[in-house]
Amino acid sequence: MDLSLFGIGKRIRSTIDDGVNMDIKQNYQRYFVNASVLNKLIIINVFVFILQALSMGYLKKFFSLPLDIFDFIVQPWSLLSYGFLHGSFRHILYNMIWLYVFGQFFLNIHTGRRFLNLYFLGVLFGALVNLLAFNLLSIPYYSPNAILVGASAGVYAVMVATTVQSPNLPLRFLFIPITFKLWWITVGVIALNLLDWSSNFGGKIAHLAGALAGYLYMTQLQKGNDIGGFIGNAFDTLLNTFKPKEKSNLKTVYKATAKKTSISISSINTQQPSQQQIDQILDKISKSGYESLSKKEKGLLFKAGKQ
Repeated sequence: MDLSLFGIGKRIRSTIDDGVNMDIKQNYQRYFVNASVLNKLIIINVFVFILQALSMGYLKKFFSLPLDIFDFIVQPWSLLSYGFLHGSFRHILYNMIWLYVFGQFFLNIHTGRRFLNLYFLGVLFGALVNLLAFNLLSIPYYSPNAILVGASAGVYAVMVATTVQSPNLPLRFLFIPITFKLWWITVGVIALNLLDWSSNFGGKIAHLAGALAGYLYMTQLQKGNDIGGFIGNAFDTLLNTFKPKEKSNLKTVYKATAKKTSISISSINTQQPSQQQIDQILDKISKSGYESLSKKEKGLLFKAGKQ
């Protein structure tokens, strides 16, 4: 064997491997790390759906929500994990389409953190209401070994919250020459959900529970209360638990400077438009369109979106 050729082949293979790894890292950075919180959530749902299809039922077994209380006790993580699983391609397709449409409207005004608080509050409501209904009420539509999967409760929460905020916001679909109002779509989707209770009863209960969560979230947020804030705080605590602690070599004088800087930044950030101003601007958009806004109003809307 020619050892020189063997060495060249080894170097070529190593170069190709490095190039592939570099492409993967660049694509991960470009399409996931730099993506919006909405797009990240959709990507994660699609990725989990692919894994679910390849796992031959194992992923669904351990991460779906069992409605029997004794089965649920041994896998409490399913209270949220069920929201990343789906029963079919059509199931995930519809969920992700509505999540994308309504999620963009919500994120035009609110932060990504509030979006996640709302979304997971809906998922949590869908799980809890189903657990209570299955274990406390004698409902014949449930099967004895019923489980719950799907992001629908979170999606319905985003739909209803966005609609409560801007009910008359215009919406147009491709190839349909009609301008819909946001509340028309939401009411229509919920009405279709109520047509047939005999099929997918647990899913329909989750949809309505998610819709209720969205309504409560937005009505309370308009009063200054983020009732889903505990979810964001819980995620922060979980992430900080596994985050490696960094040693700081800064002296006291630098700590004092940092503290002073943070105070000045905080005072700047408090100069944000109030919820009342935002609601007035949204009402104006609903009645007269975005172009009717003054330069100052557009600036306030931009600030609110960055808050």
